[in-house]
Amino acid sequence: MVNLSFGIVALGANLPGPAQDLWASLRSALITLHEHPEISISSVSRFWRTPAFPAGSGPDFANAVAVIASSLPAEPLLEALHAIEADFGRDRSTGRWSARVLDLDLIALDDMIAPDADTLRHWIDLAPDQQRRHAPDRLILPHPRLQDRGFVLGPLAEIAPEWRHPLTWRSVTRMLARLPDDAMAGMTPMNPADFPALA
Repeated sequence: MVNLSFGIVALGANLPGPAQDLWASLRSALITLHEHPEISISSVSRFWRTPAFPAGSGPDFANAVAVIASSLPAEPLLEALHAIEADFGRDRSTGRWSARVLDLDLIALDDMIAPDADTLRHWIDLAPDQQRRHAPDRLILPHPRLQDRGFVLGPLAEIAPEWRHPLTWRSVTRMLARLPDDAMAGMTPMNPADFPALA
């Protein structure tokens, strides 16, 4: 019997892929993800229009969050996400805050804390100015900026509001309530007709 892990993947795009608008890119990415032999999607949030972060760093984003099941361990799963990004034309050499045709972030996998609780806590507690200058050189799970990002928590609250962070034990609903008032400023949910059809 294959052991499946529960995962959370955040999707974003603020540059259209070849001959596609942002919404078409997200739909295509979700279908590609779902068609992967070792990944399936169980639920998808609405699509959201989100201002780029930091402010003024590029065009608005299309964002969504998906709950997945996968037989892949964390590192190979991340590699699979990066391979899909590359197929869509993502160039990771342009930097963390650059515009991109597709961003697939592995937010969490089961209740895994990786590589360990102290390292995760270090990255969670990093001051904002340090966050802009430093990035982890390894996979950190859950994503260390999860609790700060309205563009992840807002969509995630639609499909997994009671999921709990394995280090802080805060639910998505509670993390969302703790965000600053302006954390979701300018975010707009799109029409449900934008949902992809996943067979």
